[in-house]
Amino acid sequence: MRYTIEKHERYVVIEPLVSFLDGVAAAKLKNEFMLRSASGQRNIVLDLDKVEDMTEEGMRMGLLAHRLCQSEEGLFIIIGLKPQVEHLLKVAKLDKYFTIVKRLKDAEDLIFSNEIQHDLIGK
Repeated sequence: MRYTIEKHERYVVIEPLVSFLDGVAAAKLKNEFMLRSASGQRNIVLDLDKVEDMTEEGMRMGLLAHRLCQSEEGLFIIIGLKPQVEHLLKVAKLDKYFTIVKRLKDAEDLIFSNEIQHDLIGK
């Protein structure tokens, strides 16, 4: 499975370049999330713009990223959801665990707001 990684100062954007996110792809993304967390990245944006459908493993891989980011007081944000994928997350009741926004700009605003809060309280 191919994906892109776009590193920014306070966050990283990971975008799978597949239309179907299956268990194999989800495992590779989980590894990438753990690598990013281990290297000190606490804010991850997952861009699902190219993903049209996914398996249960594909839906659940975001839970790991959510836990990793949350443990470091960061954010895991999903952008670019197609209606079918959004529906799958809602049916599986996983949408309540994720911060979902439409655009990268919206994700950046949330991340920078969170980072300012951390800077103000000295974390």
